[in-house]
Amino acid sequence: MIEMAILSPEQLTGRERTHVRELPELACTLHPQAAQAFMALRARARLSGIDLAVASSFRDFEQQRAIWNAKFRGQRPLLDRNGRPLDVKLMSAPQIVEAILLWSALPGASRHHWGTEIDVFDRAALLPGQRPQLLSAEYGADGPFAKLAAWLAVYAHSYSFFLPYDLDRGGVQPEPWHLSYAPVSSTALMALTPQVLHEALRGADVAGIEVVVDQLSDIHRRYVCGVAQPAA
Repeated sequence: MIEMAILSPEQLTGRERTHVRELPELACTLHPQAAQAFMALRARARLSGIDLAVASSFRDFEQQRAIWNAKFRGQRPLLDRNGRPLDVKLMSAPQIVEAILLWSALPGASRHHWGTEIDVFDRAALLPGQRPQLLSAEYGADGPFAKLAAWLAVYAHSYSFFLPYDLDRGGVQPEPWHLSYAPVSSTALMALTPQVLHEALRGADVAGIEVVVDQLSDIHRRYVCGVAQPAA
């Protein structure tokens, strides 16, 4: 039986990385339990002709803050619910915050802080030099990763992985590339309360922080807790 992993508030919010380890062979960083399960999942995928590769794994608070601030300030693309570009100069601070949250987590609230989340693609389905864009269309029926999406639907749960953003629940948009290791992420989700998140944001240079703090309970409900439940 896998021992239940308990993360501290600092680990939950990406302010520490003592709960993760580097995996040079996969060029990623994961919680040890998630790493072991992912290696087994990857080996099984190889039998089906799928080269399960990692596009993104652990991110700390500062990395997530940099993504957030760049989007808030128009330095990185900001997209609407349908993936169309938005102009931050024409938007109010609350509108910008809501738009960012559709595709990117608030610093401290990202599941990637836990070391349990992996954005995956099938390297075998790409042409030489081609890179994944992590768009839903790539994982659709006519996309290069359609085979991977179908395979994950059958096998991911056998290795304790699930897709937390499987459909639109009024928060984060569907991410068919995003795997979560349930034995650790389920306990982490319960532990990441609004109070823990508020403490992590205290004194942090996060753009739009006044709006964030004012809406923190709603953000937590919609964008942190509004996810799928792993299979039993």
